[in-house]
Amino acid sequence: MSDTTSRPRLPAAYWRLWWAAAINNIGDGAFTAAVPLLAVTITRDARLISIVSAAAYLPWLLLSLPAGAVIDRHDRVALMWRSQAVQAIVVAVVAVLATLGRVGIPDLAVMAFGLGACEVVFSNASQAILPDIVPAALLNKAKSNQYTITTIGRLFFGPPLGSLLFAVTVALPFGVDAGSFALSAVLLANLPRRPHKHAARPPVRTAMAEGLCWLTAHRLLRTLALLLGVNTFCFQLGNVTLVLLATQTLHLSARDYGLLLAGAAVGSVLGGLLSTRIVTHTGELPALLAALAANVIIFAGIGMSPDAVVLGGLLALNGFVTTVWNIVTVSLRQRIVPAELPGRVNSVYRMLGWGLIPLGALTGGFLAHQFGLRSAYPIAGALRGTALAFALPVLVAAARPASATPGK
Repeated sequence: MSDTTSRPRLPAAYWRLWWAAAINNIGDGAFTAAVPLLAVTITRDARLISIVSAAAYLPWLLLSLPAGAVIDRHDRVALMWRSQAVQAIVVAVVAVLATLGRVGIPDLAVMAFGLGACEVVFSNASQAILPDIVPAALLNKAKSNQYTITTIGRLFFGPPLGSLLFAVTVALPFGVDAGSFALSAVLLANLPRRPHKHAARPPVRTAMAEGLCWLTAHRLLRTLALLLGVNTFCFQLGNVTLVLLATQTLHLSARDYGLLLAGAAVGSVLGGLLSTRIVTHTGELPALLAALAANVIIFAGIGMSPDAVVLGGLLALNGFVTTVWNIVTVSLRQRIVPAELPGRVNSVYRMLGWGLIPLGALTGGFLAHQFGLRSAYPIAGALRGTALAFALPVLVAAARPASATPGK
């Protein structure tokens, strides 16, 4: 009994953040299934579909650095709920346009960019705020819970819901997503504020440079950020035309496409649930290396999938190892980065890690148009393998006990 009472527990403020993520991600999952299905009703050109995906991630390249400086200078709770409120408005506008039958690829691209810009602020702020409300000893558990509920909502429950709602009426999944953003904003607005003391407030340009200099001087995190950049480029290179591969090559219906995404999410859910045990058993960096190596093989196989069952299984395996990789790297970052720099360092890390996604989307669209819908995945697997080979010496050195002090 004394052991139970002395065991640290996640605080109530964390669970409010968790519930906001749970509600928002179900709406996001519905949105994730509905957008490509809507795009396919407008055009079958892989290049045009890739433009929508590229627009969604372009803000990570353009806005991540200044957003990090803003996050370290202003109330993170306010930034989070206000960004969710703006997203609710943007998606509601799309729902209205879809109802009127007046939505096109340019409209989807503008919407995707606006949502992506808000996501840059929200995502960086939510990562920076977690150490403020969760004890250091529970960060890994808290992040694992976050990834699990994100995966369940965004990939497991949301996509089938979105595809079913899309079959009823095109606008319905977008209305659900707008409502989820609004409810999430209400929950986040009531999070407790933790004052951050700053001895001085340097200019935004100086603050951005501080985050960039800190990350570039840290050998392990710098390597992980660059490796993430290559991996996300490769992920989007293949994934941008997944809807065409599923619906045109494998002849899945809109409902079956949502079920495919949900089936793939099973692996991500298991990754979130089991990541803590895996890391405890193997150590952080060995688990990370195994996940990266598995990704190389899985991506090469996805492009050769003969049917939806094999494709769903490989996507599930990819979700499992990707979730383990994400949890390990985010936990490392939250533990290593100084308390006064998380917003700036996270924004630089995400800029390097996610900045190439728009280019990956466009490249994938043109490769699919030129060489076929299956071509991008094996190319992405080969690029991932090459990047891992270059990063391997740093990761192996960091995994050794003698390298316990990172950043050298």
